[in-house]
Amino acid sequence: MDLLKSHKRRSRVSEILYVTLNIGLAVSLFVVVLSVQSTWLAYLLVLLSKWRALAVRPRFWFANLVANLVDIIVGLAVVTLMYAASGIMPLQAALAVVYSVWLLFIKPRSSKLYVALQAAAAVFLGITALSLVAYAPHSTVFVAGMWLIGYSSARHVLGSYEENMTVLYSLIAGLMFAELGWLGYHWLFAYTLPGFGQIKLSQLAILTTLYCFVAERAYASYHRQGVVKTRDILMPVLLALSITIVLVIFYNDVSAIKSV
Repeated sequence: MDLLKSHKRRSRVSEILYVTLNIGLAVSLFVVVLSVQSTWLAYLLVLLSKWRALAVRPRFWFANLVANLVDIIVGLAVVTLMYAASGIMPLQAALAVVYSVWLLFIKPRSSKLYVALQAAAAVFLGITALSLVAYAPHSTVFVAGMWLIGYSSARHVLGSYEENMTVLYSLIAGLMFAELGWLGYHWLFAYTLPGFGQIKLSQLAILTTLYCFVAERAYASYHRQGVVKTRDILMPVLLALSITIVLVIFYNDVSAIKSV
């Protein structure tokens, strides 16, 4: 009985420590963003928070870093958005809260639903942030960033299905994202949101996330039934096509990021 009570106390202490450290990370990023003009210190803090991935033998480092790519992408994206919201402290604080929710309630879950949600967050936030910081330097930077987002998000989802061809399919997804990145670099639209400072809502991020949702539903249907059932993907396809048509027809006259 004493052993059981001791175990419960240790578990409770571990939970409290876990919550405290994650909230502390979000608060630290918020403080760094407010105090330091350069993004690199905040980026470094996000990377250092993954120290546990390296707290193993060196031969496992690469595998652990790949497994944490989705979390790293979300963290770096949130930092980028917080800097883009410079001068709007309530928005920056809201982003810190969103990151806390990610760390405490979304990232730890392992069900297929939450894994898909984690990948979707990496795709949407990652491309949105990438559109803000990597558009100007060169198309190679943008395309490489898109490849990394596509590869890591696909690998993340496929891992929850124990897919034997995970690496190959992830590489294919990365290639498709890279192609979208090359096209998007030359035809990239962003929508200004009132009260969001320099944060722009990237059309590429919206459309890519939608079609990733369609792909995930199609794969889930195939994995479950051995064939892609129309009823499983009809609504996602209609949703994606509807939003695509609306954006392309009615919102393609908005100033592109290149001219912002």
